[in-house]
This record gives sequence, C-alpha cells and structure tokens, in this order.
Amino acid sequence: MTRGADLERIRLEGKALRTSALLVRVSASPHARPRAGVVVPRYGHDAVARNTLKRRLRELVRTVVLPLGIPVDLVIWAQRSAYGRPFDRLRDDVEQLVPKLQRLDPRRDAACDT
Repeated sequence: MTRGADLERIRLEGKALRTSALLVRVSASPHARPRAGVVVPRYGHDAVARNTLKRRLRELVRTVVLPLGIPVDLVIWAQRSAYGRPFDRLRDDVEQLVPKLQRLDPRRDAACDT
C-alpha cells in the first residue's frame, strides 16, 4: 500500500499498536485481504540506511504478517530506534505484533458466534 490517501486514512482511523522500535496503525480493510504499508522517516540518516531499513521491514511484513491472512490494513512507522536494530531484533518487534493482530481479526468474532 503506497497511496497517501490510504496511509492518511489508517493514520487517522487505525488502532495504534507499539513496540519499542515501531508504531503500527491497524484498521479494518475494505478488501478481503491484508494490505500493508511501511513508512520510514529519515531521522537524519542517509538514503542507504533508510532503504535498508525499509527493505527489512517489508521482508518482515511479507514473511510474518501477510501469511496470517487477517483482512486488515496496517501501516508500520519506523521509529528512530529502528535504525540501530539488527534484523533479528526487528523480527522480534514484528512478531510481538502477531497476537495483537490476531485479536483484531474480524473472522475470529464470527467463528466465536457459531
């Protein structure tokens, strides 16, 4: 997800989830599939560091979050401390989000009703 209007909608409407290095906003998706966006502010770092962090976060979204199949829109904002984290620690941060995302799964409520 890259459109500014989508990112702004999620920023305003989404539920905030935090880890030590990431701020994540999550809202119900108008689509029946998960969508994700990654925002990496510069915080004074050069393009190489910024693009490296962006690629790492996209990979973690691809391998950890999207396989859950939860139909939500989420945007991950990297915080300043994310720049200094190795990939494994970023993975720990993203994996901390999994139970929180699973609690927001609208399919979970439907399964409990039956």
